[in-house]
Amino acid sequence: MLNQINQRLETLISGCQEPLLKEVMAYSALGEGKRIRPLLLLASCEAVSGSYNDTALDFACAIEMIHAYSLAHDDLPAMDNDDFRRGRPTCHKAYNEAMAILAGDGLLSLAMEVMACRINDTSEESLYAAKALSCVIKAAGVNGMVAGQVSDIINEGKQIDAETLAAIHRRKTGCLITACLEAGAILGGGNASVIQEMAKLGQILGLAFQIRDDILDVTSTAESLGKPIGSDSKNQKNTYVSVHGMSAAEIEYQNLSQEAYVLVDKIQCKTNSLCDLVLQTIQRTK
Repeated sequence: MLNQINQRLETLISGCQEPLLKEVMAYSALGEGKRIRPLLLLASCEAVSGSYNDTALDFACAIEMIHAYSLAHDDLPAMDNDDFRRGRPTCHKAYNEAMAILAGDGLLSLAMEVMACRINDTSEESLYAAKALSCVIKAAGVNGMVAGQVSDIINEGKQIDAETLAAIHRRKTGCLITACLEAGAILGGGNASVIQEMAKLGQILGLAFQIRDDILDVTSTAESLGKPIGSDSKNQKNTYVSVHGMSAAEIEYQNLSQEAYVLVDKIQCKTNSLCDLVLQTIQRTK
């Protein structure tokens, strides 16, 4: 799966005809990322249909491009002002702020183009693609990831309650992870019940992922994470650790992890790939 994602991602970005834009987009999207989101989409599709096709692979790559665009913009001085990502200079440090913005714009636009191109006739596969596209757009858009980023920024340095924090986590991180599992099930031709099960798993996994991220920002090392630790505190971000404390964060993370294990076990069409990926996502150390 991973090799196919990387190869297809490189092919899609190579279609950009502006050399510098292509170079910066590749820098943002083709680095040593974990590819958790596209892998989840393919694993979900495979679990439902027994395999995944080229349409699912393109959607997986589009998800990774959306994620990469969000990181390029998130690292900018106007937002988190981070200098390192994945063990190397962030996009705006390697190039400049203008190119980081434009590369992010390019990745988002290309992601939409790649998914939309899979809706080309009246076939069942095109219908699935249209439904999956709607799912991804909503997750990445003004009531999803973007809204989460806005809420995260405007609440910096403020004391917020648990409900507000959960809403930030759900939209900023959880929505796109949920969309991966949901869209994968849609593309695999899953029925409403299976799609709902995958979406529920995504919601739990997304929240566990973000809490784990909050914990690692305090407990890990820059060498392990590939970026400076303590950036949340530096930027006065509200995290699960800052709002609830480390002990409560670790307990909630373990509870959500266990819930994710139970949920994936209940999915009748689960595969070893999906189970292993859920386990890897939860147990990640960077």
